[in-house]
Amino acid sequence: QVQLVESGGGLVQAGGSLRLSCAASGRTFSWYDMAWFRQAPGKEREFVAAISRSGSSTYYADSVLGQFTISRDNAKNTVYLQMNSLKPEDTAVYYCAASVPRRVVPRTTTGYDYWGQGTQVTVSS
Repeated sequence: QVQLVESGGGLVQAGGSLRLSCAASGRTFSWYDMAWFRQAPGKEREFVAAISRSGSSTYYADSVLGQFTISRDNAKNTVYLQMNSLKPEDTAVYYCAASVPRRVVPRTTTGYDYWGQGTQVTVSS
């Protein structure tokens, strides 16, 4: 089992940047594929980005491709989400998630086994 704690959210003006962090504890972090999801008010939780166990492969939602970057540091048990050129529509609670090894890196909520509590990101216009 792994415990996940997100940090780095906050209020930022449109065009600004934030870097989210997700610190993991428990079972060996490098065993898990990791992802970020987000949920805006009144909307379903949606996939943002994912990264393979080694960090060699990354995946993005079309809506954030070229704008967000996911990375991980297995020595620090941490996954990051660098968010640039933020827009008001990026406002949401951002969740970190961990998946036990599967055939492919999941890109849906059902593919993830452990979740953090979320961190709020608010982008003002």
